[in-house]
Amino acid sequence: MSPRKPIQYKDAGVNIDEADRAVGFIRAHARKTFTKAVMTDIGSFGAGFSLAGWKKPILISSADGVGTKLKVAIETGRHNTIGEDLVNHCVNDIAVQGATPLFFLDYFAVGKLNADVAGAVVEGIARGCKANGCALIGGETAEMPGLYQDGEYDLAGFIVGAVESKAMLSGKVVREGDVLIGLPSNGLHTNGYSLARKLFFEVAGHKPNTRIPELNSTVADELLKVHRSYLKAIRTLTNAKLLKGAAHITGGGITDNTPRMLPKGLSARIDLASWQIPPVFQLMQQLGSVPDDDYRRTFNLGVGMILAVGKQHAAKASAALKKIREPHFVIGEVVKTKRGSAHRVIYT
Repeated sequence: MSPRKPIQYKDAGVNIDEADRAVGFIRAHARKTFTKAVMTDIGSFGAGFSLAGWKKPILISSADGVGTKLKVAIETGRHNTIGEDLVNHCVNDIAVQGATPLFFLDYFAVGKLNADVAGAVVEGIARGCKANGCALIGGETAEMPGLYQDGEYDLAGFIVGAVESKAMLSGKVVREGDVLIGLPSNGLHTNGYSLARKLFFEVAGHKPNTRIPELNSTVADELLKVHRSYLKAIRTLTNAKLLKGAAHITGGGITDNTPRMLPKGLSARIDLASWQIPPVFQLMQQLGSVPDDDYRRTFNLGVGMILAVGKQHAAKASAALKKIREPHFVIGEVVKTKRGSAHRVIYT
């Protein structure tokens, strides 16, 4: 019997040398985000972070992904902003509870690892972390041939933040008559992409580089606009003790997310005429004759964050937002829920 040819890991589809090259890129980007509280380097089995300086902190955590927005990034070969989307989404999710982001970990899974693509993705993650004062302290890069098609990857993130126990936002202090302030989104952010892709690419037959006159941009440019971070706006109002509650408008739209910051017995009345819905959303509704209910529960419609402030403090809140040049508009008010009804959004 003739001797068998030695079989290496790369023969099974996993390239350790390429993984090492990717780790080199990742380490370089991650170290740029490190703060004095980071206790370990990239490559440790576990990541360490010091809570020195906090008095009675409550840790707030969240995990999320960017959905099928990844398909647009992969198809166009534009990988360096999708990580920023991921970080900002996660930051917003904990900021609505008053938390300061402390550290972030990512999960990057791919069928065949390309270190340059992985590096570009992590570059975006690091940029998002740096902008939000958050340290990228670890993560996982998994090469899994047979589970993903070549060129495809998945991306998820895990964030931990902290808030002093007395400063945590829970929405419990929201009351009838409170004013709801909307902060504009930067396009679709990271939700509704399965429907958006169907409408633009299947229904309308567009390509990513198709220029749309109504949008004054290509489809790809519109769909890859980076998810905004609202940390600065939330921090400004919490520091001024003006913010009573906040809702990040993600999956479920204004309809499903606004009630998440409201106590039982209260609903939100939203005036649809109080802001201009961006053309991209109007175009998508027209392309698919999307019913209003689906439309409002799938897309953010140009509102990325809703803030609840006391009616008597609305002018102060507006002035504080203007000072940091944060565009905003009064979008509605908190009202009593009709007896026997679940708290909800009422559109007018």
